[in-house]
This record gives sequence, C-alpha cells and structure tokens, in this order.
Amino acid sequence: MSSFFQIPYLGEYLTSVVHPLWLLMLLILLYSPMVGFFLFLWALSFLLHIYKKMNNQQESDSKFWEKPRKLVALASDIVGKICFGYEVIGIEHIPKGPGVIVYYHAATSTDYSLLVAKLFKETQRKCYSVIDHAIYQLPGLKIFFDTMGLKDFSKAECVEILKEGHFIGISPGGGREANFSNDYSLMWGKRTGFAQIALEAKVPIIPMFTQNVREAFRNIGRTRLTRWLYEKTRLLYLPIYGPFPVKMRTYIGEPIPYDPNITAAELAEKTKTAIENLRDKYQKRPGNILRALSERFDKHYKTN
Repeated sequence: MSSFFQIPYLGEYLTSVVHPLWLLMLLILLYSPMVGFFLFLWALSFLLHIYKKMNNQQESDSKFWEKPRKLVALASDIVGKICFGYEVIGIEHIPKGPGVIVYYHAATSTDYSLLVAKLFKETQRKCYSVIDHAIYQLPGLKIFFDTMGLKDFSKAECVEILKEGHFIGISPGGGREANFSNDYSLMWGKRTGFAQIALEAKVPIIPMFTQNVREAFRNIGRTRLTRWLYEKTRLLYLPIYGPFPVKMRTYIGEPIPYDPNITAAELAEKTKTAIENLRDKYQKRPGNILRALSERFDKHYKTN
C-alpha cells in the first residue's frame, strides 16, 4: 500500500476524493454510461492537481490556468467535430460585451460545453457556467470545475461576473428538463432568476438551441415515481444511453437587449419564446436518431 502512494501527489489528491457521499454518488453513476465521462474528468483533475503542485501555485490565478483551458478547448472542439460534426450558426450574434447565454438542457449539456469551448478557442472569451450544486460537490472534481469556470454560482456572483465583462451560461430547466423533457419541451416553470441577473447587470440575453441534441444521448426511466423522487430530492439523474454520432448544429439567436422597463417575468417569457422559435425553425419533431445520423451526410443542407 505504501508503494501505491509513492506516485507523486497521488496520495494528496486522493484525500480530496474520499468523502462520506462517495459510495452513494458512485452507485448513482454506475448505472449510467456517463461513468466513463466522470472518470475522465477525475483523470483530468488529477493532472491539473499535478500541474498546480509542480508550479508551486497556491492562489487562484486566471492567467496560470490559461494553458490548461486552451488545451481543453482545443480537445473539445476536435471531439465535437469528429463525434457530432459540430457547427455553430449565428455566432455573429454573440455580443462583444458580456451577456447571459440561455440554453435548452437535453439529457446532457454536451452542446453547450462544445459552444463554450469554441468561443474560448476562437475568441479567447471566457464563459462561466452555472451547474447543479450536487455535481459541483462531487469529490475530487473541484479543481477541474474551478479551472473551467463551472460552479453553483449565486445570483450575486453571476452579476459580478457579468460586470467584469464575461459571459455566463444558464439553463433554467436544469435537471428537471434534462430528465423529463419530452420532445424538446422547455420545462422552466416560474424560474426568472436568470432574467433578474441580466436586468441587474444590464446585459443582453443570448438564446441558443442545438439541433438533434436530444438524439445524441437518450435517457430512460421517466415515470411518475422517478419524477416524484426528483422533485423530493433534486439528486436523481435518470440513466442515459449513447452517444450517437448525430449531426449537431447550435443556433445562436439574436440577443434580447437590456430593457429597464421590462420585468424579470416578462424577460424570462421573451427568452423562452426565442428559444422555442429556434427549436421550431430548426428541429424536426418528433426527434429521430436515424434521421439525425443521416444529416451528417446531407451536403445540400441549408440553414434557412
């Protein structure tokens, strides 16, 4: 056992992984193919831990993490092109200043992650992302999440990020939408927090929707019981299967500008309508995996 911990920094890193919730979270992940994805993130986190220690980095320094971010963005962009033929349409709608990117949450947020990577790779613009509290608390991944700007940010933190000139990405539907959305239906309820953030920071909202994103990964187990369990615990994530190498195109809608005379509820409704319009224009419903696969070979496809 002692020889096992002779690997540089491994013993120190594992102390951050050991956690009372470890067995519970592992059981939740094991019934899903996403376990491979999380194992990959743990490996990346360990490499980032080594990188930090070898450079004697103690404090948070944005410039220090610039190289790892560039490598992750480059790798993500390559994977997106190979696996999904990933494209972004309407990137000219991205403002030069800060803004709130609002997106539909499929079984996974792969499309949003690929957009963030492409933005950073091509423009060096950093986009912070609001993620679920339970995911942020997964043992051993904090260094990766913090490096990439993923956190369960509070509203005040989101406003501060925007005032510093960055983007922030939010999915109002969150886990509920990821688990239980049927055929690309938005499940936002009465959530207006993202709109309040945009109004307080006086920035536009940028709507986005990705064609075929729900065909890349599918989930199973949507029942009244699982919905009840989710509403009671907010920790349930249904098993998924995939990925399927379907064609994915992210459409960026025209920004909804800051308007001091609009309420958060009205702004949230305008944003929802904008995303639904993108969905209705570019997504054939009901979704079909075979059709989405065939679109990778459709050379006559036109965005209009």
